[in-house]
Amino acid sequence: MTQTITLPYTPPYDWPAILAYLGGRAIPGVEVVTGNAYTRTVFLGGRHGTVSVAPGVGDALVATIDHPDRQVVPQVLARLRPMFDLDADPIVIAAALSRDPHLARLVAERPGLRVPGAWDGFEIAVRAILGQQVSVGAATRLAGRLVSAFGEPVKPARAEAGLTHLFPTPDRLREVDVAAALGMPGARGRAISALAAEACAHPDLFGRGRGLDPAVTALKALSGIGEWTAQYIALRILREPDALPSSDLALLRSLDTGEGRPTSAQLLARAEAWRPWRAYAAVHLWASDAARMAAADPSPADPSPTKRGPRRPPRTA
Repeated sequence: MTQTITLPYTPPYDWPAILAYLGGRAIPGVEVVTGNAYTRTVFLGGRHGTVSVAPGVGDALVATIDHPDRQVVPQVLARLRPMFDLDADPIVIAAALSRDPHLARLVAERPGLRVPGAWDGFEIAVRAILGQQVSVGAATRLAGRLVSAFGEPVKPARAEAGLTHLFPTPDRLREVDVAAALGMPGARGRAISALAAEACAHPDLFGRGRGLDPAVTALKALSGIGEWTAQYIALRILREPDALPSSDLALLRSLDTGEGRPTSAQLLARAEAWRPWRAYAAVHLWASDAARMAAADPSPADPSPTKRGPRRPPRTA
């Protein structure tokens, strides 16, 4: 059963940018970006389905829901609006960030840039752990292997579109040896298992509304989650507009105007003027860095660690 819902937003809205971001991190088997649309597998009301999002008429996106239960529409809407940052006011955010001359140029180049969210908190937290100390491409491949090994298969008909599995549930991952299955460091595998156990014990683990500092503190109390990972989770799924993973290499690199990269502490000091919109500043800096790196090396291949420098937290998970 297919239904469509309209998702209005306040313009401008940079759909190509958010589509490119999600497409570059699409989990094989779970998410695909084709043409001008994002599509993924979902599990709602005890049944499988898919959700696809594309531009609509006027200032709106349109979601197409393929699911046997018509009653899931409110659940889909509740997830998609934050996932695509549809309730942001880009005019207010741009005015605040433009007080910084460097950011003013970036905002003018990319009006309507939004903070990409996520469909599911546990999914993005696992993805963040997989992305520690590796490139975006490597993290994507690890996520695909995780899904293939532990995700529940969906209807074969959807496999033709590249949608083969649901993302593994916390209950599935808390008892398995993720590191052995994926050939990754044991510490990260144990961190995923611990996160899965915590998500099973506390279903509201990724609930919103606690505030940035309490949320980051709670996340950092979990095994294998440090400041960068906690801030990234807060930015992507908790929808904290002031989240800032200040040790992120690409953020520091983007602020290098020829006199050297700032330190994390220097970035935090400068970012005081960006409050309460530091997450949006981060997205602008990430976009600027990605464009600069692409211009310097137009090769479509995933950059090797030697090209990217020391193995440090990546641009984003």
